[in-house]
Amino acid sequence: MFIQTEQTPNPASLKFLPGMQVMAGGTANFPDAEAAVRSPLAQRLFEVDGVCGVFLGSDFVTVTKADDREWYLLKPSILGVIMEHFASGRPVLQEAPGGGAAAVGDDDEVVAQIKELLDTRVRPAVAQDGGDIVYEGFEDGVVYLHLQGSCSGCPSSTMTLKAGIENMLRHYIPEVVEVRAVM
Repeated sequence: MFIQTEQTPNPASLKFLPGMQVMAGGTANFPDAEAAVRSPLAQRLFEVDGVCGVFLGSDFVTVTKADDREWYLLKPSILGVIMEHFASGRPVLQEAPGGGAAAVGDDDEVVAQIKELLDTRVRPAVAQDGGDIVYEGFEDGVVYLHLQGSCSGCPSSTMTLKAGIENMLRHYIPEVVEVRAVM
């Protein structure tokens, strides 16, 4: 197995491409080891000293390191964990108990338009950088988004949010007046 790596706009995050499907659908964000209980892969990655975040996308794994660590020291261990995990055939995610209920939404026409633009125009571009942006809500003209993976804590995330996403949403949807990040 050959795993490629790509830099992301966030110097603390690196994108690992194992050359195979990682997630069948959606994404999974693990901002700390405690959140990784349902992912054997994320749990193993958090065992590498200096790993402080794991994000799983369709065909990539984004790992965020602690500021006091260097990639040249972490990268071999991370590559080894990813390679061993996929070679073992273990699942990336274990099934959540109860299957999860569908979120009760405020899916009126404006929210549907916001979600459509995010899904078709924003998320694919952000995924190329090893992250994701998740819709969290819309209230009084403000769209609330959660940044994950390499986007979380990225130095250019504010520019992406304001100059890119906010301008696009305001252009297509006059009801949108602002976009804010939520943690």
